[in-house]
Amino acid sequence: MDNIDTIKVFGHRSPDTDTTVGSIVWAWFLNEHRKQKAIPYILGTLNMETRFVLDYWKIKQPSIINHVNKEDKIAIVDTNNLDELFENINDTTIISIIDHHKLSGNLKTNHPPEIVIQPYASSMTVMYNIMNIEPKYFPKEIAGLMLSGILSDTLKFRSPTTTDDDILLAKELALVLNIDIDEYAEKMLDAKSNISEFSPEELLLMDSKIYDINGVSTRISVLETTKPSLVLERYDDITKEIPNRINEDGVKQLLFFAIDILNKESIMFITDENIKEIAEKTFNLKADGKLLVLPGFISRKKQILPALLECECNKK
Repeated sequence: MDNIDTIKVFGHRSPDTDTTVGSIVWAWFLNEHRKQKAIPYILGTLNMETRFVLDYWKIKQPSIINHVNKEDKIAIVDTNNLDELFENINDTTIISIIDHHKLSGNLKTNHPPEIVIQPYASSMTVMYNIMNIEPKYFPKEIAGLMLSGILSDTLKFRSPTTTDDDILLAKELALVLNIDIDEYAEKMLDAKSNISEFSPEELLLMDSKIYDINGVSTRISVLETTKPSLVLERYDDITKEIPNRINEDGVKQLLFFAIDILNKESIMFITDENIKEIAEKTFNLKADGKLLVLPGFISRKKQILPALLECECNKK
């Protein structure tokens, strides 16, 4: 059992690479530089890209945490949204929130925590600004994890969320590590595209968030890949699982997008006439049977979600 003073560090459910390495890096910083005992955790099954990253840098996978108690001290990374955390998270003592997403406003504390939210593509860039440590002084594995978080969240600088600071930090880390960004990122993307081991439910939850879209509770799931054909082959299995997921979550609808990283486009699964109507009105394009291709759309945060929020068709 952890000591009551140990800080539990974790990010959002459906952990991706950035939230996983963010938990590890922030726990390292708390332990080594602030002399606060901290342990990183994850809130679910890791995707193949994240597993590759941890294996590559010889880092043990953090344990999965299934609940928190009011006695726990918590450091939250890569989210500030209650819906992506434990329902009772506000009963704990939240020590810090380190994030790069919009402010959700539904986390509460009984004392002033450390809150740093900055507009970068990766939480690694936010942490770097806080730590104020030159890349050459990071342990090799920490520098490797930070580089991985940036490359993952920026899709190797393809995402519209990418900033000059993200790119600069990634290049500095790569230089210190003597690693070729293109070669390493290609290995990460190849691993990300391996979905053979995952069930339809796992694919729907692998990179998924619930939003209130003009009063309609909506889960938006994305699957980033360099091999969209592998995702399209699973169309029937994935779409059959969607009603189960909707019932389990208690949401009104679920929208699924395969993100084609190399061709810089999204492929939206059209699962019924209602979703077809929403998709065509939102993106002003015609669906081709069971699919709707969205050229240039590769970011849920910057492109897909804003389009859905702006469309009159989503207002109930």
